[in-house]
Amino acid sequence: MEERRRGDGEGEGAELSKKEIPIGGGGGGGVGGLPDWLFASDGRVWLLCLIFRVVNALLVQDLLQPRRALASLRGRPPRRFWVMYGHLTWEWKEGIRSYLHPMVFVLLYKVLSFLHLDVPWFMIKAPRLLQSVFASFGDLFTYKLSYVLFNKHVAQWTLFSQLTCWFMFFCITRTLSNSLETVLTSISLFYWLSLACIVRPTSAITWLYLGIWEFVKADDRYKFLFLEVFPIGILVLVLSCMLDWLMYGSLVFVPLNFLKFNLLSSGGDYYGTHKWHWYFTQGFPAMLLTFLPFSLIGIIHSKKWRPSGLVAWVLGVHSILGHKEFRLEFQVCPAGASLALMFSGYFLAAVPGCAPRDHNRKISSFFIRFPSRKYFMLFLIATNVPMALYMSLVHQRGSEDVMNFLAYEARDGKVKSILFLTPCHATPYYSTLHEKVPMQFLDCSPTLEKGALDESDQFMRNPTAFMSDMVGNWSLPSHIVLFDSEESQLRDFLFSHSFSEVKRFFHAHFKVDRDLQASIAVYALTEEERQDI
Repeated sequence: MEERRRGDGEGEGAELSKKEIPIGGGGGGGVGGLPDWLFASDGRVWLLCLIFRVVNALLVQDLLQPRRALASLRGRPPRRFWVMYGHLTWEWKEGIRSYLHPMVFVLLYKVLSFLHLDVPWFMIKAPRLLQSVFASFGDLFTYKLSYVLFNKHVAQWTLFSQLTCWFMFFCITRTLSNSLETVLTSISLFYWLSLACIVRPTSAITWLYLGIWEFVKADDRYKFLFLEVFPIGILVLVLSCMLDWLMYGSLVFVPLNFLKFNLLSSGGDYYGTHKWHWYFTQGFPAMLLTFLPFSLIGIIHSKKWRPSGLVAWVLGVHSILGHKEFRLEFQVCPAGASLALMFSGYFLAAVPGCAPRDHNRKISSFFIRFPSRKYFMLFLIATNVPMALYMSLVHQRGSEDVMNFLAYEARDGKVKSILFLTPCHATPYYSTLHEKVPMQFLDCSPTLEKGALDESDQFMRNPTAFMSDMVGNWSLPSHIVLFDSEESQLRDFLFSHSFSEVKRFFHAHFKVDRDLQASIAVYALTEEERQDI
């Protein structure tokens, strides 16, 4: 497969290099001041990406989707996951999640336990460090795919775009299934294998487009169907079903359940809807940010309609669904990185540069009018790096900080049980606190009953009334976690039940989808009361 892909791609790349961006035989030269020897082999490129992503993982201090982190790291049937505590999220009860992704981290936890490294710091950081290794391979194959489609010089600038894009920095090292899906899709596009479908069935949207395109263009359509599509598709489905059958304990066809819930019953709409054009007008532009105009110019000028059409196709299909999130468009980041950002790399490779070698190459008449490449580099770095650092280090970090604090407190035996009075899965729970500590939190599982309010909605509407009803039959916790937006209404209630503030963490400077949650507080029972639990 690789040879066929390389053969086709090199033909396109050679033609493009001659006609549109002739760069001295297809490339060479360092990028952004990096020495040429870093790009001398795939191994060196991968090592560069690995070092960058490890630092990336260590710098990410907040949570984008706590519920997804929980589903990946601790949402499982206990008797089947080798750990005897945790929370089973509703997705697993509905059978719409494959076990492949969580099993990766279960194995990691077992290794840490065997090495006696199952302490809070390693248990918290290790999953993201492992994901950083996966992400480095995604970066490498984005580079390789760009090399195949264009040439080495474009590939180098595609890698620059990949590593400096704020959204990639913000998301790719997280333990979301979408992150691994992104990596697998990048690899799959290079090798022509639909690996990502095992992790998330939504990847089938990408391969439906590519399959139809290849089928229409194929010289021997029967050979294409029966020697490529069916064997690969059947292999992926069989492996996925066997793993899920083993882990669920019964025959569960995850892709069908996923389709029924998200498309046929519109179950995802329970968590909110957006206009049909949201991905095109808000989601994708926000993800690319200042790379967007360069990507558009690259798409138009390169005339590579198949890969650019894939971006439009995936965004279009997802636009049919009412429920939309930034993390869902992360699934098209192979089309947003190896494709949309790849076209940004095409633009950066084509504009005039400052190095002596650039003066010896012929610049396209279209790109000759642009200023020197260094100004575009500085502009992209200045607009993406601060955004990446702020979103990763500052914005909404309280959810993770509070769990880190509780993890160390629980390790020291100071936490008996926790009640989370926060919106739906606002903290990562057991994916950060790896101790057998009972937790209570507000349920927000979807329901088919229209207009019905879940516990989270009821609490947010009237915190005082909700707690007055709850206190009659609750199991008194040793600690309560809540945001300052609700704390002001419950402070008297907390004091009257012998709770006092023990820690407060900054959370955000501005509101996102609800009232401003500037900080998150931890309240604990007095020592005397705690000993009576």
